[in-house]
Amino acid sequence: MSTANENLTPRRWNADLPASIFDQGGPGRRGLTFPRWDGAAVDAVLPPEVCRREPADFPALSEPEVMRHFTKLSTLNHHIERGMYPLGSCTMKYNPRVNEQVVALPGLADLHPEQGPEDIQGLLGALKLLENSLCELTGFHACSLIPAAGAHGEYLGMLVIRAFHLARADRDRVEILIPDSAHGTNPASVVIAGMRPRTIKSRPDGRIDLEALREAAGEKTAGIMITNPNTLGLFENDIREVAEIIHNAGGKLYMDGANMNAIMGKTRPGDMGFDVVHLNLHKTMSTPHGGGGPGAGPICVAKELAPFLPGPWIVSADDGGYSLQKIPGPGSNSIHAYFGNVGVCLRALAYILRCGGNGLTRVSECAVLNARYLQHHLGDILPVPHADGCMHEFVASGSPWKAEFGVRTLDIAKRLLDYGVHAPTIYFPLIVDEAFMVEPTETESRESLDRFVAVMRAIHHEARTDPDLVREAPVTTPVGRMDEAAAARQPDLRWLGPCNC
Repeated sequence: MSTANENLTPRRWNADLPASIFDQGGPGRRGLTFPRWDGAAVDAVLPPEVCRREPADFPALSEPEVMRHFTKLSTLNHHIERGMYPLGSCTMKYNPRVNEQVVALPGLADLHPEQGPEDIQGLLGALKLLENSLCELTGFHACSLIPAAGAHGEYLGMLVIRAFHLARADRDRVEILIPDSAHGTNPASVVIAGMRPRTIKSRPDGRIDLEALREAAGEKTAGIMITNPNTLGLFENDIREVAEIIHNAGGKLYMDGANMNAIMGKTRPGDMGFDVVHLNLHKTMSTPHGGGGPGAGPICVAKELAPFLPGPWIVSADDGGYSLQKIPGPGSNSIHAYFGNVGVCLRALAYILRCGGNGLTRVSECAVLNARYLQHHLGDILPVPHADGCMHEFVASGSPWKAEFGVRTLDIAKRLLDYGVHAPTIYFPLIVDEAFMVEPTETESRESLDRFVAVMRAIHHEARTDPDLVREAPVTTPVGRMDEAAAARQPDLRWLGPCNC
């Protein structure tokens, strides 16, 4: 039986290993042999100007060498299958393999996006079921699966709100109010959609300042963007009053659904008074996340905003099948090809169907329980400035470490890598000094959480007794501490080492 304190002694990285990874192969080695060409001379088949006169300088590798090369590289990446990934606000939870099996079914994986609706009835039915499921989960009337990521969903949500006001000839409503605890993408989405963000400060308890909100709401208010629970991991208890203030001013409420993992089955954005919400299916619904891969950020909207969603819409036909309805007006311009990232959407549907309503509720309960467990067991070494009502995540502050040991939050994050734990989100949100944002998700066991606590306590001991060790971390990774500024301004993304081919 493993214990929480196992493997708490990081090993230093073998400096000779990079050569063994990248310098491989030898003259004459091949992983594939093509049959001899017995046809006409190459010049008779291809124009001379496109024919190579000298062999290409490709690495000469056998198939086992190629496989071992990429397998070694894959073990250097940190991922949820390798260890804990408590990346606050990003909900990096385990991706069930049954979801991958679903999207690999030939009837789904072999479809072409240009096929007509008569050839993809099963797919359309599955996507329509997902739309209905998301509407039920959020308490809204209509859904669009088109957005390819959370920020893409934000953008579409802003376009929908803008189109609604323009249709009413209300052209002066160009301000979107945004709390200072919001995600960084919120103001960018507002600007790209042709409106202006206006910051609303938070109260000392980390929630929206209602007096500041009343002062800001007015004839120019197009709406407000709120993350609930917010980026501090706190539920906005006054959300109904916020909705009343904004609606009385003529605006709409947009909910950034990045933190839906905390409230599924407990409450719904539509019931809180929101008019639009986006959902990060690559977070809340356990589909693959990160690495630059595809995501999905569908939006759900209230009935009066439904006509402004992009089309085509999937509608039920009289014969029991499904058809695509093209729509006129402001909602006719799509922001993404076809039906969004279909593979991600189908994975999310598989997750929803497997969990069911009770299961999704249980997901939220366990996510909140795990976060509160960590907050409780780390509170004496890592204080949480806004600790009243932690939901699925919490934002601690590394300021005491910085003041007492000269160790920054960045140093803590780097040292965690040496212990096989991915670093949490750091320095965000900006309203917490030396922010350290932890979200364990519901998929971590108690043993995993206990190990994280033990690792954090080990690093705290190191910071107190040998702060230079923490400031020099990481020491077990292929790449050590980098010059962050130089890496951002002069990235070196290619391996140009010696080749023995």
